[in-house]
Amino acid sequence: MPVEICKRDYRLTGEETKHAEERGLASAQWYACPIPRKRMKELMQRRNGPAIRHTLLWFSLLIVTGVIAYYTWGTWWCVPAIIAYGVLYSSASDSRWHECGHGTAFKTPWMNDVVYQIACFMDFRQPTPWRWSHTRHHTDTIIVGRDPEIQVPVLPTFWILA
Repeated sequence: MPVEICKRDYRLTGEETKHAEERGLASAQWYACPIPRKRMKELMQRRNGPAIRHTLLWFSLLIVTGVIAYYTWGTWWCVPAIIAYGVLYSSASDSRWHECGHGTAFKTPWMNDVVYQIACFMDFRQPTPWRWSHTRHHTDTIIVGRDPEIQVPVLPTFWILA
């Protein structure tokens, strides 16, 4: 039984945008957790202390793993140090970018902005376009033709991924 493959248009100005709007997927009302508003506000309280502590720990670990990689260069011991450094550099900066972009990591807005700018630099992201793109992404998450952050279409082309 042959499978019919339908090619979809992932552009924000393509036909899929019109189809999403017609189906009511654009700017739809999604499920919300049944947590009372008062309790939700308690859970979402922002504080600078934990965010400062985590940020200082992150930068300290980056420095330590970088120094270890430098001093063990030329031996096999540099491999785990470089892997640890790479994980701290890329994945941790991506999560910082996300939370600081939303303004949820620190209570103080300028602290969010400073870490956001640093994390964007580390992730090769342009801060202003990504902030707007990410806002659009949260408006229409995973809606083809509406979400600019869909990186890999269904039935991906592997040579493009490589």
